Amino acid sequence: MKDVAARAGVGLKTVSRVVNGEPGVTQETERRVRDAIDALGFRRNDSARILRKGRTATVGLVLEDLADPFYAPLSGAVEDVARAHGSLLVHGSSGEDPGREEELVLALCARRVDGLVVVPASTDHRYLEPELAAGIAAVFVDRPPGRISADTVLSDNYGGARRAVEHLVGHGHRRIGFIGDHPRIHTAAERLRGYRAAMAGAGLPVAGAWTSLGSTEPARVAAECLRMTTGPDPVSALFTGNNRVTVTAVRTLTAGGRPVALVGFDDFELADLLSPGITVVAQDPAELGRRAAARLFQRLEGAAGDPERLELPTRLVARGSGERPPAG
Repeated sequence: MKDVAARAGVGLKTVSRVVNGEPGVTQETERRVRDAIDALGFRRNDSARILRKGRTATVGLVLEDLADPFYAPLSGAVEDVARAHGSLLVHGSSGEDPGREEELVLALCARRVDGLVVVPASTDHRYLEPELAAGIAAVFVDRPPGRISADTVLSDNYGGARRAVEHLVGHGHRRIGFIGDHPRIHTAAERLRGYRAAMAGAGLPVAGAWTSLGSTEPARVAAECLRMTTGPDPVSALFTGNNRVTVTAVRTLTAGGRPVALVGFDDFELADLLSPGITVVAQDPAELGRRAAARLFQRLEGAAGDPERLELPTRLVARGSGERPPAG
């Protein structure tokens, strides 16, 4: 800054005002300072400036899998909000492993991030209590935290699932199967609960063979899809619990030529271009990310009060696959 000031013929305070966008500098003086900055290759030391303020201008995002299409818009929205607040975003994937999640979260805390947005894999987040007490802000998104109280932004998983199954019932289906993710995952459990509530509300029984929760690996999902839709008394419709399960179900049903009605939770790319298009319960992952990041920066800027839980609505998008009547 001394070199810039000398070259531009101004004082250090004037250079500081120009660099930080503060008022009180004439256009001509600002031009001379910026010309000197360009000529000397000056770069502001953001780390030193921010540390003086007690903040690092970095926030962390820990989610399940960066490669999952659902998380791309969520991550992008968090990054947009962080950038608007002058912060950088550091990502990490837990791979649905609670131990990996804890490792990532604590590593980010050790690097003095100002706050965290977490899609939890763990069901016990007491390991975060010392960090929260030390001033780290944390917001949980898509799933709630376990055994601690913290700001949380969710989708209406129960209501969306119930609406999906009611939609199938409304088109004449009485034998409806559900294939979902691991039951320990909040979203999977809530979607199963919505499925059961819709079936009960319609006065329909749920046979044990009609529900399957577990890994979303294609081999398992395909096997369960075939099991439910074949045999002497198959289901006439399927409700699939997330985008990965739905894609495998579409491939399996298409390969077998089975006219089974299908509604999936989560929209996915090209779902509208298939024949028939895939009926889905659509979330808004970008809005989940925006709301979570906005809440994080409210906390960082001093917002007090008890932790809040925000639940965003879902919407049913009818495209054809969920409107098929029962065969025969």
